[in-house]
Amino acid sequence: MTQIQLSDAQAVILSTACTREDAMVFPVTANLKGGAVGNVCKSLLKHGLIEETPAADLNTVYRHDEERGPLTLRATPLAYSALGITDNPGAQAEDPEQGIATAAPVHRRRGTKQEALIDMLSRPKGATIEELATALQWEPHTVRGALSGALKRKLGLKVISEKAEGRGRVYRLMTQDLA
Repeated sequence: MTQIQLSDAQAVILSTACTREDAMVFPVTANLKGGAVGNVCKSLLKHGLIEETPAADLNTVYRHDEERGPLTLRATPLAYSALGITDNPGAQAEDPEQGIATAAPVHRRRGTKQEALIDMLSRPKGATIEELATALQWEPHTVRGALSGALKRKLGLKVISEKAEGRGRVYRLMTQDLA
């Protein structure tokens, strides 16, 4: 089976929906401008990761259909398996006789500077702005922008900072055991 590659926006929208009890896509919490939400949702629909369902709340309407009325979107069992989530309450088990298959886990692009940034921040000792700028060949203001924009706002990661003696301000990703 082909693996599904998701953009950052797709991954954020889909993972948010999968964490909701009703698996609904709306309201979207990702900070997307213009028609980006519609484009992301169209792509997820095309891949079968979300599906249209009658809307109970008019604030969550994706589109209006003449026959079915107001429609909203919800994550499918394929979305849970694509994200590697095994505790989907409505997921169907794989059954070769019935032809139900699950997708391979999502494989994000490897070798990107964003991945290197996340790896450095995931280390127990964290990283300083200077260390990140040197490793990524970025200016310090670009590193700070990536921390606040791409990691915090776009991906929803928790970045913490603290003073470390001899190193200055050190940034790390907050892990579950610190929360």
